[in-house]
Amino acid sequence: MIIQLYNSLSRRAEPLETIEPNIVRMYVCGVTVYDDAHIGHAMSAIVFDVIRRYLEFRGYEVHHVVNFTDVDDKIIARANATGRDPVLMAAQYADEFLTQLQRLNVLPASVYPRATQTMGEILECTQRLIDADHAYVAEGDVYFRVSSDADYGKLSGRSLEEMLSGTRFEVDPRKESPADFALWKATKPDEPSWSSPWGQGRPGWHIECSAMSMKHLGEQIDIHGGGNDLVFPHHENEIAQSECLTGKDFARFWVHNGMLQYVNPDTRQVEKMSKSLGNVVTIDNFLNQYDADVFRLIVLGSYYRSPLTYNADIAADNARKLDRLLGALLPAVGTTDAGPATEILAHAAAQSRESFMAAMDSDFNSAGALAALFELVRAINVARDAGVGGEPFTAAQTTFRDLAGVLGLRLSPQQSSKSQDVAPFIELLIELRASLRKAKQFELADLVRKRLSDLGVTLEDGPQGTRYKL
Repeated sequence: MIIQLYNSLSRRAEPLETIEPNIVRMYVCGVTVYDDAHIGHAMSAIVFDVIRRYLEFRGYEVHHVVNFTDVDDKIIARANATGRDPVLMAAQYADEFLTQLQRLNVLPASVYPRATQTMGEILECTQRLIDADHAYVAEGDVYFRVSSDADYGKLSGRSLEEMLSGTRFEVDPRKESPADFALWKATKPDEPSWSSPWGQGRPGWHIECSAMSMKHLGEQIDIHGGGNDLVFPHHENEIAQSECLTGKDFARFWVHNGMLQYVNPDTRQVEKMSKSLGNVVTIDNFLNQYDADVFRLIVLGSYYRSPLTYNADIAADNARKLDRLLGALLPAVGTTDAGPATEILAHAAAQSRESFMAAMDSDFNSAGALAALFELVRAINVARDAGVGGEPFTAAQTTFRDLAGVLGLRLSPQQSSKSQDVAPFIELLIELRASLRKAKQFELADLVRKRLSDLGVTLEDGPQGTRYKL
């Protein structure tokens, strides 16, 4: 099957056809590093990590670039407020985010360029736009002349006239039009700055992405990604300046993920995640409480283009889902390697793989792919209870692990030394309970089960005996 991918530019799903056969050039707008990263940032990173993993699973070579905006109004304001150097502060937050991505099992991008490391390319792009009459200098600032691009507005679907009448632009008498945007900003007091032909200053937000993308991926790319809050003005301006610069289509596909929303557990109302409301969950906060797979399951269970809702109840529910997935990796307890039960398991594994790929081929429908995984979990557990073991059981578990890996699920919770120490005692109590049941002392057997449950140990009885989970 051909992968169908929704294109924000055409507003429809299209077959994925790349500039070069079997190669995908993908640029994703990363974070502006001025504070601790939160789970909204993690959501976007996981969405594009899953897209990349599936493309590689389907045989594509993916050149994946994720930028850091490390010079920006927010960074400067935060640095000035805290008495820190803005460049060093941004570098610290960027490095911390890379560590968090590793903890989240996000594959490293091919390169993580930063605006401060791309000044030469930014200056070159800006000068070329000036030379082509697409930009102009105004007292040390450089503005892109929006009226020079006849296609401006094609991503957001709004004409320039509609934007001018319905959008609040920064008022600046030096600009030819309120819609014109800065490519270069003249230096101000207490701001970092770099030399340029137009005086000391720093880049505007939009030009840095065009420069970084072209530096590492060339003038044309296959996929440009980011949150849907970037459609306008950031991505709209990226298209305009890039295509005016090269005369070529900038990106074949524009892919946007939805935003994370916090659901107040008391009011059930959707709230914006913000410090003022006290509902911000940083990545570190989350990972200190849950396995990284729990957050990945939250993201996978939703369509990537839709808003993602979150609160503690949702996290707890997905922690239980992770337990169900882990149950498929418990060892076989029987040895049957032939017969109807093994054939049913083999068919279920093949069907799950087929359903998984059909879902992912349909605009990376991770929720459908996850449903296929849970069907395989059910089949594996039924087969285990039926006594299936040996190669058929191992093969089904291997299929399960392979498909889970495509979604970036580690499925390897860390057992603490304490849990390993108590294992012999739990097994002894299970043996005691079995003896009590055999002796028909059911009240005492139930008491053992209840006391273990109170201590966080769940017993599961099956045809092949009793298993436990912590």
